[in-house]
Amino acid sequence: MDTGFTVEHLRAAVRDAVRAPSLHNTQPWRFRLHDGGIEVAVDPLRRLAVTDPSGWGARLSCGAALFNLRLSLAVAGRPARVRLRPYPNDPEVVARLVPDRPRPPTPAQRTLHAAVPRRFSNRTPFRPDPVPADLRWRLGEAARAEQCWLELVIGVSAVNAFAEIAHTAHRVLHREAAYRAELADWVRTGPADDGVPADAGGPVSQPQDLLPARDFGDRDRAPGRDFEAEPLVAVLGAPGNTGVDQILAGQALQRVLLTATDAGLSASLLSQPIEVPGAREVLRRSLGRFGTPQMVLRVGYGRPGWATPRRDVDEVVDLLVDQV
Repeated sequence: MDTGFTVEHLRAAVRDAVRAPSLHNTQPWRFRLHDGGIEVAVDPLRRLAVTDPSGWGARLSCGAALFNLRLSLAVAGRPARVRLRPYPNDPEVVARLVPDRPRPPTPAQRTLHAAVPRRFSNRTPFRPDPVPADLRWRLGEAARAEQCWLELVIGVSAVNAFAEIAHTAHRVLHREAAYRAELADWVRTGPADDGVPADAGGPVSQPQDLLPARDFGDRDRAPGRDFEAEPLVAVLGAPGNTGVDQILAGQALQRVLLTATDAGLSASLLSQPIEVPGAREVLRRSLGRFGTPQMVLRVGYGRPGWATPRRDVDEVVDLLVDQV
């Protein structure tokens, strides 16, 4: 008889879960073993008070970590059934996973799992090579597999219109001194296990850049290494904008990113149009889609880079409730 997940299952799966993306690499998640199930929760101490006052970004990040957790357990032959927001009186718990019937992983699960350690945000300019139609289709299918949608912004006029929305949102955010201070607090210039290393922050923005970039560092770009003139922009959306929708979007985001990684593509996240409610609504109307945009991605072929640091498993796993 299956008695539930063990400490070993938890620790092995969390090693993959923490590789998920998060705003400013805050890693706003915690994991615990409770009554034989694994629970994923938002860490309120790592919420971005200015950038993410509603908790949207933290829930999105925890959803991405949840997808990695599901994938890790499945590849280990211990797939899980997932219940989102299992405790009405404790909304910080985003999901509870309990053992499902043991079965071998599918080839697709193995492929995505192999991409987990190779996925990272690439904030540098991409090559101008276009992303083939079949890969674009695969990215859309990845979002649909997690009950979300991915709208590709195609054509010079559409990309320029999106760029105006993004720059407007960027200017609104940067007018606030508290926002700029919070961003600076998460830039790392020395060894650290969270935040964004200045070397990984991408080159300093220039007036000719089509899309806005956060100021994570002061690194100049190499001559002739401007950002692509017509980037592939993808808007990830969910059916709505409830907490559950945001968790679903986080899972879809991670599946899309791992699918891109497996295909040899790079991606960076562009959340400024999502962080400003007015810009998000303008973006939604411009797409003509039902539902709510939850994240924007820039996708293309990038140079090799490096992953940002992560905290140790022991720092994100809570006291085992079952053993108290």
